[in-house]
Formats: sequence, structure tokens, C-alpha cells
Amino acid sequence: MLAVHLVSFFFSKLQEDPTKKVDRFLYAMRLHDDQLKDISARFQAEMKKGLSAESNVTATVKMLPTHVRSTPVGSEKGQFLALDLGGSKFKVLQVKVREGMGIRRGGVEMEEKTYPIPGELLAGRGAELFDHVSESLKDFLHEKNISLEKKHPLAFTFSFPCEQSTLDQGKLLNWSKNYQVRGFQGKDVVQALREAIDRTGGMNIEVLAMVNDTVATMMTCGFDDNYCEVGLIIGTGTNACYMEELRHVDLVEGDEGRMCVNTEWGGFGDDGALNDYITEFDKDVDAASNNPGKQIFEKMVSGMYLGELVRLVVLKMAKQGLLFDGFVSHALRTKGKITTADVASMEEYKNGLKNTKDILTGLDLNPSPDDCIAVQHVTTIVSFRSSNLVSAGLAAILTRIKQNRNLRALRITVGVDGTVYKTHPQYPKRLHKVVRRLLPECHVRFVLSDSGSSKGAALVTAVAQRLASQRRKVDETLSPFRLSHEQLQLVKARMRTGLEAGLKTKGPSAIKMLPSFVYHTPDGTEHGKYLGLDLGGTNFRALLVKFKKGLQNNTRLYHKLYTIPQEIMQGTGEDLFDHIVDCISDFLDYMGLKNARLPAGFTFSFPCEQTAIDTGTLVSWTKGFKATDCEGHDVVSLLREAIKRRNEFDLDIAAVINDTVGTMMSCAYEDPQCEVGLIAGTGSNVCYMEEKNLGDAKIQKMCINTEWGGLGDDGSLDDIITPYDVEVDQNSFNNGKQRFEKLTSGMYLGEVVRQVLLDLTRGGLLFRGHVTEPLKTRGIFETKYLSQIESDRLALLQVRSILQGLGLESTCDDSIIVKEVCGAVSRRAAQLCGAGMAAVVDKIRENRGLDHLNITVGVDGALYKLHPHFSGVLQETARVLAPQCNVTFLPSDEGSGKGAALITAGAILKKKM
Repeated sequence: MLAVHLVSFFFSKLQEDPTKKVDRFLYAMRLHDDQLKDISARFQAEMKKGLSAESNVTATVKMLPTHVRSTPVGSEKGQFLALDLGGSKFKVLQVKVREGMGIRRGGVEMEEKTYPIPGELLAGRGAELFDHVSESLKDFLHEKNISLEKKHPLAFTFSFPCEQSTLDQGKLLNWSKNYQVRGFQGKDVVQALREAIDRTGGMNIEVLAMVNDTVATMMTCGFDDNYCEVGLIIGTGTNACYMEELRHVDLVEGDEGRMCVNTEWGGFGDDGALNDYITEFDKDVDAASNNPGKQIFEKMVSGMYLGELVRLVVLKMAKQGLLFDGFVSHALRTKGKITTADVASMEEYKNGLKNTKDILTGLDLNPSPDDCIAVQHVTTIVSFRSSNLVSAGLAAILTRIKQNRNLRALRITVGVDGTVYKTHPQYPKRLHKVVRRLLPECHVRFVLSDSGSSKGAALVTAVAQRLASQRRKVDETLSPFRLSHEQLQLVKARMRTGLEAGLKTKGPSAIKMLPSFVYHTPDGTEHGKYLGLDLGGTNFRALLVKFKKGLQNNTRLYHKLYTIPQEIMQGTGEDLFDHIVDCISDFLDYMGLKNARLPAGFTFSFPCEQTAIDTGTLVSWTKGFKATDCEGHDVVSLLREAIKRRNEFDLDIAAVINDTVGTMMSCAYEDPQCEVGLIAGTGSNVCYMEEKNLGDAKIQKMCINTEWGGLGDDGSLDDIITPYDVEVDQNSFNNGKQRFEKLTSGMYLGEVVRQVLLDLTRGGLLFRGHVTEPLKTRGIFETKYLSQIESDRLALLQVRSILQGLGLESTCDDSIIVKEVCGAVSRRAAQLCGAGMAAVVDKIRENRGLDHLNITVGVDGALYKLHPHFSGVLQETARVLAPQCNVTFLPSDEGSGKGAALITAGAILKKKM
């Protein structure tokens, strides 16, 4: 009996708690985290659909490109007019943006005036609405004593879905927020405003930008917080925007950088994606709206509908006898009698219940205390669901940004505006808490827009002007690197003149045209074991090559790589050659050949004057070498003396060759048409088989090592040399020498890029104008970074990562400019090599009296092999400038060491004959 009484007691207590019956009645509105994650995943799928050109037409989340490509950086400036149209009123403003004041408060001054919109205009003709806006604008100019004659840039905040093809053009997709203006859908909103301004007359207005209120909110908050890359509106309507990677925005050409995307997320669910979350009350609100079946998500979330949702819930509960003892007043039956402002009032912390009673009494109801508690709980569930749904959508956006940028954690700021967020006492806390719970790995800050969307529209215009100015200055800086067809023809002609002069001149000439004493390319008779020694840069390579007679594809090659420390490169000649011999000794030990006297070929990749195949006098060091007591000496003798000092082994050094010659020979072993060698790596050079002007009638053909890097040492390239090239040359070890090489080779391109970046930064166009110590450090920007940064597969995030590794903190815009600078410098290098190659192959064709030449060029060097675009640009330039030559480029797989071994084999065979 006692148990029965206890059950009855607890049941009665349960019945006494008015919130419990509301919980049961509205269980479908109470969303748990798993449901929110599910909604978030569905929204992510809709975002992807909206971004795709193929599926955008059917997407409910339109993901509209805004053509806003950057958030503020603080260097924006100017004076602008702004119009803000999006509700029952609109504002006209004058906005002054002061340079250097951004990323903190106080950088923007505003004067504004609010104008009403007569109700008949909301359902009238478009021209009438825009005439009213234009006349109000003129009134504002008069009132604020703003000159009517002076041209004023104007920014237009237009808070309705538009499809934009540029920043100053946008076609209205559909009206929302009770606007039903006739004959305007599909029309260009900016053009309509311009025509209205013309009709009004007496003003000089230039409409520069149209933005959505959501975008403007993001820009407003971004002026004070450079992490702000998301905008959120929760007011009469609801929407979100964010900075998307441009490569994912199919509706806009280009893939570099970012663009703000206006999601227009109010349409989420229009295709039924939210049907299992929609309640009967949502269906009733939708059915009674101006646009049934449209803006489903907005009707579940925004301030325009929250009050009506509460009214419908309270009405049904009253009809079922769960409130007011079943009494239903006429006012409670009337649409719109409970507003979103009422919802906020009922949820106030201290006065909420009193406000609830007052509101219900105003609806001709006589609520009990339990009724007031229950109705207050209804408002809590309805508004909490709204903040939960917004949290799910926002979590989807933040997840996408994090994935786009390949980040484990994300630090980001969300700029927020809208009456619901601003006036509802609990809404912001709930939203923040749920977002952080759904995305614990993200550090999300919410910033309230304190100046509305009008300031943001002006900032969009200011940013657009900054970017346009920046673009002009960057283009001016890079224009000297962009060589015209005529300039490249001149380079080709000067190269040809230099080649001819070098062959004929016994005295000094810019292009040395050094004889190699290599008279023919391999013929397949080479056989035996040979040692190859290769010194050409920061590494020394020792090779053992085994040739089988008549089997050109059956070569065995063993090698080992050794580093040349900088102190050896720039020390004494004796130390350098002793180090080389140390490396040879190690290699012979490694191969078990210490006691064998092998024939050896020495690839020595520096300008040498040769009088025989096995002698070579160093003309000058290049590529950063500066070892003393070497220039003017026979390098073969220097090597032999070092071997003698070591006194451990002996070698028969039968040939000394340049790396370019070795590359040609190595490739000619595979392709008999190969009669040109090209090095495009740390250095730059070409050799080829010359048939005329050899100084000896008995010699029919000889490979000439052009040493074309000296082109321009006589001033012949001064008209294309930039101030950045001059700076690089002046800071080099051989000032005034190897001018062509300094424009084309891997040793210098990175330094040219650094000089350009330094200049752009000093001009305030890069890295926020901060000239850091790393940027001032010579040699920090290695040429390998050009290859990495210019890779088509490399996202801008990875470019930023490379720059960060160099101590250069960059924005997305900085990364785009850095990539462009790298591209301009490397493209010029490839074009110059292509122009030089065109001169060489045309000379060979003319030497042989041919109308058309088929020839192969053997190529080696990291710049050619590893840079993503260098080889293609070089080949295309050579093709255009030498149209009568069909040039095949064959990369050398085994380097110039194998070529040295081949020449040695040929020299040994010749001795035996």
C-alpha cells in the first residue's frame, strides 16, 4: 500500500513540473550532438555540391562567389559612400578608412542616416524602389554638405541572394525577408542602381562594389581581427560566408588564392535534406509563408520565424488542454502576434517569467505560474534548436576550412551580426558552447560587428582598391622580366654574333668558344673499364663505367657522391685537389681497385683552354669556387700532383672535358643524332659539334664548349638586365662576369627572386611591409624553392609553409605574389636559354647548308630536370625562334661522368691505333 502511495506521490510531482510536458511535446526539436554532426555532414555535402559547376544548378546551398579575394590587412585607405539595403529600412553612410589603423579599433569613421522604405515599395516595381534609394542618397549628400560635383566611390550592401560575375555586378536570384518587388528577378542590381542615380541626376557616383550583408560583416570584423575569415548573420534572416580556396570554386576562373563564398545557407533543406528533422510546426510556418518550400533552414533558424514557431507550439498545446486550461484567445490564433523580440524577452535571466506573463496577458490569456514556466520553456527549446542548427552549419564550414588547409587545429574568428544574436540574452553563449563542443580541435573566436554591414561594404571597396593598386605595382616590378618575342629575337642574334666572334677571335671574347679536342661522338666500339671523375658544383662524383663492345644499352655504372665543403671551394688549390684525391682514394677502396692503374676521364665543369684532350688550363672559376693558385694552371697537372702527394694509387688521366661535353657524349651514346649538350643547373652552358672556323683544315668536326654564360660581359645584354640582376652581380664572387649565367642558372635565380621580394616588401606590397632578417640574408632563397613553389600540385598553404620555414610569415595574397615572382624569374631564364639554343641549332643548320635540321640536345642539370615548367618553356622558345630546326631534348640519365668515360675510351682506342 505504501508503495502505491509513493508511486502516486512521485507521479503527481512529475505532473507538477510544467517543463516536462513541454519536453515531451517538443522532443523532435531537442537535438543531441550525434544529430547535429549528421546535419553538419549533410551541409558539408551540400556545400561541395554548390561549389561544383556540374551540380550547382540543383544545389540548395548556392555557394555564390562574391569576387571578394582578400580580407583587410590594415593598409586600406580612402573615403567612400555606402548604401545598406536589406530590411524594412536602409542606411546611407559616409565611411572614412584611415591607412595604418586596421587590425585594431579606431581606423574607420562613419556618418550615417537611416531612411524608411514605404510598404508599397516592397511589393512595387524595381525602378520605384531604386529611385527611392537614389533620392535618399542625394538627400544625404545635401544634409552632410558632401560635394555633388566630386566623384564618390560607392559600396552597396544588398542582402539578398545574387549571382555575381564581378565585384560590381550581380543578378538577383530571388527576394526574401518579405520583399516581393516585381519584375526584378534575374536583373543586374548594380546596373539598376546606376540607372536610378542617373535618373535622379546631380550626383557623381561610381558604384565599385556590391556585397552581401554577411560578407560585409566578415570584412568589418576582419578590419580589427586578421583571423576573421567567416561571416555569420542571425537576424531577420540568416546566412554565412567564408574564405574558400579559389581552386574549389568552379564558377570562377583561376585557382590561385581565396575568394569569399556566400553560402546562402537559408536554402538548405529545400530538397528534402532536412525532412527527418522538420516538425509539424515548421511545416505550418512554411505553408503560411510568402515562399512555401523555399528557405527551409532559414525558417527553422531566423528571427523572422522564431516568434511564429513559438506561437504555433503554444496554440497547439492550448488546444490540447496543456496550457491555459484549454482556453485559446483570438490573439493567440492570429499570425505574427508573438515576435522574436518577445522570445528574447521571455528568456531574459531575471525578468523572463514576468515578461512571459505580460506577453501572454497581452494576448488576452490568463496564464498560471506553471503556464508561464511552460511557455518560457517552449521559447527556450525553439531558440536553442535555432542556435544548434546554426552551430551545425558553422561546424561544417569550419571543418571545410580546416580540411582545405590541411590543418590539425584551426584558429579562426567568426564575425557575427543580426538582431537575434545581438538581442537574445542566451543565444550567443549557446552557439559558442555547441560549436566548441562539436569542434574541440578548433580555437574559434566570435566577434560582434559593432558597425553593421555598411562599414564592411566600404572595406570591400577599400580592399579592392588596395589589391588593384598592388596588382599594378607588382606588374610594374615584374614587367622587365617578361620578355617580348622581339627581345628574345635580339638575344638570339646577339648569341649568334657572340658564337661567331668567339670562334674567330684569338684574344678575349665574351663567349669563349673553347675547343674540347673531342672530334666525334660515340660509335658503339667503346669497351673496357674506365674511371670517371666529375667536379662541377658543390659535389664531386667518382664513377666506374664498364662498356661492352657493340652493346650500347649494356653499360654497367657504379658511382659515389662526395660533398665539397665551402671552405675547400674557397680555400687553396692544393687543399681542393687533395680533397678530390681523398674522395678518389675512398672510391677505389670501395670498389676494390686501389692497385689497378685505370684510365680516367676528368669532367671539370669550369672554363678551360685546351691544347689537347688531356690538358686544360683553368680560365676562371665560376659557381662560387674561388680556390687560389688554380686559374692559369693546367687542372690535369694539379690533379696528378695531388695523386703523387697522396702516393697511394696511380691513374692514367687520358681526357679532361667540360660537363656539357660529357652530357652530350653520354646522350650521343643513346642517340646518334645528339650533337649538342646543354647544362641547366647550378651553372648554364652549351657545347655543340662545330664544322667550320676550326683553324685547321685537317679537322672536319670538333665539339666546341661555348661557355655561353659570358654573353653580356661586354654589355650586350644591358637592355634586358634589371636592377635586381645588377644587385646580384655586384654581390657575387665574379662581379661583371658570367652575366648570361647569372640570368639563367640555378646558382643565381633564387637570389634574384629574393632581391625582388625584398623590393616589394620595402614597398609595402608583401609581408605587410615587414623586412625581416631572413629576407635580408643573401642566399637564403635557394633555387630549389622556385621548383617547389611553382609546382602545379602545390597548394598555396604549402607555399606558405615553405616561406614560414624561411622565417617569412605570409598571407594567402603574399603566397600568390611570391609564386608569381618565382614564375617570372624562372620563365625569363628558360626563355633566354631557349633563345640561346635557337642560335646554336640555327648555326649548325646553316653550317651544313640545310633548309631543315633534325637534331638532338643532351640535357643535364637540376633546373631542367626538377623545375616544373623550365623545360617546357625552353623547348617552346627554341621551337618558335628556330622554326627550321626540329630539336629533340634528351635528358641525361647518368650525367657527364659517363661522357668522360666514353671520351677516355675513345682516346685510349685512338692511342692503340
